[in-house]
Amino acid sequence: MKRTAVILLGPSREAVSGVSTHLNLLLGSALPRQFDLMHFQVGSEGRREGLLRKAARLLASPFLLAASIVRHGAAVVHVNTSLDSGAYWRDLAYVALSKLCGARVVYQVHGGALPAEFFAGSRLLSAWLRATLAWPDVVVVLASMEAQAYRAYVPRQNVALVPNGIDRAAFLGRRAARSGPLGLLYIGRLIATKGLYESLEALAAGRALGVQARLVIAGGGPEEARLRARVRELQLDEHVSFAGPAFGERKARLLAEADVLLLPSYHAEGLPYALLEGMAAGLVPIVTRIGAIPDVVPDELHGQFVPPGDAGAIVAAIRALERDRERLMRMSTACRARVASAFTVERVAADFAALYAALCAARTPEAAT
Repeated sequence: MKRTAVILLGPSREAVSGVSTHLNLLLGSALPRQFDLMHFQVGSEGRREGLLRKAARLLASPFLLAASIVRHGAAVVHVNTSLDSGAYWRDLAYVALSKLCGARVVYQVHGGALPAEFFAGSRLLSAWLRATLAWPDVVVVLASMEAQAYRAYVPRQNVALVPNGIDRAAFLGRRAARSGPLGLLYIGRLIATKGLYESLEALAAGRALGVQARLVIAGGGPEEARLRARVRELQLDEHVSFAGPAFGERKARLLAEADVLLLPSYHAEGLPYALLEGMAAGLVPIVTRIGAIPDVVPDELHGQFVPPGDAGAIVAAIRALERDRERLMRMSTACRARVASAFTVERVAADFAALYAALCAARTPEAAT
C-alpha cells in the first residue's frame, strides 16, 4: 500500500539546532513506516553562501517546494518555524504555496515570541498575524502556556500541543551515588541569554561559601571568548572547563559524568532537547520558568527553579543539591521516570501519525465515509 507523502521543512539535518534534532528524531522514528517523509531544507543553517546566492535561494525556494509537492503528490507539508521576524516572514511563502498546491499544512512553532507580543506595537500587523495564523490547518506548539496563548489569539484555529520527545537509549546507563565536587553541566549554544554569566557568578560565590562544584560548558557560540575571559577574571580556571560542541557518545559520556544540568535561561525557549536528554540521563536540572520547561519540570521533585538572571538563586540551588546527596539521587530517579512517562520519541511519532492521518482524512472526506 502506497504511503501518504509528507514534506518536512527545516534546516540542514547536519546543522546544530533544536529543529535539526527534531527533524532527525522524526525521520529516525517509526513515523516513516506509516508516511513517506521527505526533508525539504530551508533557512541559512548549514549553508555557506554569499548575499546574492542567499537572495536567489529565498526567491526560488518556495517554488521549488511547490514543485516538490506536485511531483510527489504530498498531502501534508509540515513547516517547522519559530515566531521571530526572520522565520515568520520567510515561512509565510511556504505556507501560502503549500495551500495553493492543495496540501494540508502543519505549522509547528519552536519557541520565539508569544503571538500577542510579536507585533504588539502595531494594530495593523497584529491583524495581519491573526489572519496568517489562520492559513495553516493546524498550529502545533510545545508548551501548555503557548497553547493557551495561541488559542486566545486565534480562537478558531486548531492548536495542538505536541511536546518534544527523545530517544532515551543513549542515556540509560546506571548512575551511582558520588562524593566529591558536584558535577555541573551546561550543553547548548554559548549565548548570553542562556544564563551562563550568572552561572559563573554563582559558581564564584559558591566557592566563597565552601560549595564544592565543577562546571563543564559544552557547546559553541558567539560568547565563548568572553566566557573564557570571565572564567579567568573570577579565578575559576580550576573549576570550569570548556568541552566544545558535543554529540553522540561524547555527549552521552558528559551527561553520565555530571550530576546537575544548568539551564537558567531567559532565552525564548521552546522545549530544550538538552533538558530532556539531561533528565533522561538522571541529571537534576536548575532551570527557569521559560517556555515549556515548567511542563517538563512540574515541581521541586524534578528540579530546582530559579528566577531569570538571579545568580544568588543559582548559588542557593547548587548549594542545596551539593549538601543533600540523598535528595539528589531521589530527584535523579524521578527525572528519569518523568522523561520515560511523557517525553519519548515514540509518543511524538504517535502524536504526529494521528495528526497527519486526521488531516489526510479531512482532505479527502469521501475516504472517511
